[in-house]
Order: sequence, then C-alpha cells, then structure tokens
Amino acid sequence: MLLALDIGNTNMTLGLVAGEAIVASRRAATRPSATPDELEVLIDGLLRLDGASLADVTGISLASVVPTLTGAAEAIAERRGLQLLSATAAIMPIPVRTERPAEVGADRLVNGLAVGRLYGTPAIVVDFGTATTLDCVARDGAYVGGAIAPGLEIGLEALASRTARLPRIELVEPMKAIGTDTISAMQSGIVIGYRALTLGLLERIRAELAHAEKVEEQAVQVVLTGGLSAAPWVRNLPGVDAIDPELTLKGLAILWAVVSGSPAEPSQTIAGWTGSAAGSIHIISEKLE
Repeated sequence: MLLALDIGNTNMTLGLVAGEAIVASRRAATRPSATPDELEVLIDGLLRLDGASLADVTGISLASVVPTLTGAAEAIAERRGLQLLSATAAIMPIPVRTERPAEVGADRLVNGLAVGRLYGTPAIVVDFGTATTLDCVARDGAYVGGAIAPGLEIGLEALASRTARLPRIELVEPMKAIGTDTISAMQSGIVIGYRALTLGLLERIRAELAHAEKVEEQAVQVVLTGGLSAAPWVRNLPGVDAIDPELTLKGLAILWAVVSGSPAEPSQTIAGWTGSAAGSIHIISEKLE
C-alpha cells in the first residue's frame, strides 16, 4: 500500500492508499523539531489506529513544506527500504506557469494536479490551512498561480496573543455582524470578516481566470479543501462546486500513479475513493452526479 503524506506547518495528514481508494486517513499536529525516530513512531501509531502499520507500506508519496520533516521522512524511507516520491515542480506531470516554479509550495501543486484530474478545468482550489491559499488551474491543466492570505486561526491567535484582554474564542459564525459583547464582536470580525476576505478574493480570481481562459465564470470549478474546510461557515460559501478535505491526499496518490505507473491512476468519477470524512464524500457525490 501507498502512504500519502502531507506535512503542513500546523498539521500533518496521512492517508493509506490501496489501489484507487484511500482506506484510512489521520491527522496530527506538526512538530518541526521531531527526529526521524519520533516521526516514524507517530506515523506508525496513526496507521495502527486503523489496523495497519508502516510494515504494510510499500512507498511514500510526500508533499512537505517543513524542510526538517522532509529530511526525516526521507530518512525513514531509506532505512525501511521504501521508495519515496517528493512532490516538486520538477516532477509534476502538469505545466507550472509561474515566474519561479521551484518556489511554489508542494501542497499547492498537488492540489492543482488533483483538481484538474478529479473535477475538471479551469479550476480554483481554496485550501483553508495555516495560510489560506487560492490556486488556479488553466483549461490545459497547467498551474498558473494564485493568492496566499493568513489563515483564519492565525488571525485569532494574533488577536489573543497581541492584546491584553481579548480571549481565545470558538470559531463560529454569529447571527449578526454587530456584536453586543466581546466574544460576539470577535466572532463577527474573525469569522464573518474572513468569509468576506475569502469571497472577495475568490470573486476577483475567478473573474481573472475566466477572462484568461475565455470561458464564463460559471465554468470555473471551485473546490475547497484543508483542515477548516469542514467548518459550518465554510459550507455556506456561495459559488462552491465541491468540498473535499482529502484533496491533497488524493493528489499525492495521483502523482504517484502518474510518475511510477502503478497503481492505476484514479478515474475522474471518484467512485473508488473513500475516506473518513463521510460528509465531504456526500458533497462530492452530489456535485458529480
């Protein structure tokens, strides 16, 4: 089985892939200082929660934005005799039409590959993670750039840590924009404000991409992913075609299939894909029917 491993600045997500199906997926906090031994114990422990282990893995498809953990994953693969494929612009099976392709985050490129293969093009991926990224894919499947904004939780952390009296709050959308106490005022500014930021960026980027690709704006597919993509306020965003929290893991499986030639590349129907986020799979199925 293939281990799809997405190492982000805040969370590390892994998926165990058999054939065309993600048979298990787990998430843990990222520890940049973790040694190869510590990372190996963590990965093996997460796999064992689903009745598997690193002994079942035959290869690793990796997207990492944390250099220390990239090295740790490489060390694990070497001592276990596993083939490791690390996502970079140089090996992506799609064109990367940006000024500095090597500087584009591995997860952004993998998302671009996945959205084109699974949802069609032109497309925009909105990834709600440590940063919120909007990534664009042209009609021919090329990655053509996007936007990076501070993540919602970064804003919350900044308010709580840089002020004397503002508390950490639950990220729920209030009924009204006018808050009548500190908590509801913060929820308005953070959640409603972040919703407005996302929609504003998405509207402009969608218009620019549609103009560049000579299509109607409605023809641009919009797919949401990332750790916060399952939040209730995200599900109400207009103009979204699908919510797929496991898009990056699927992209890593597709990348492995294309580069190595085995196992078979996932089909566009997504029918073979499964995952732990049952609600998101339901949304995806509705979109594709």
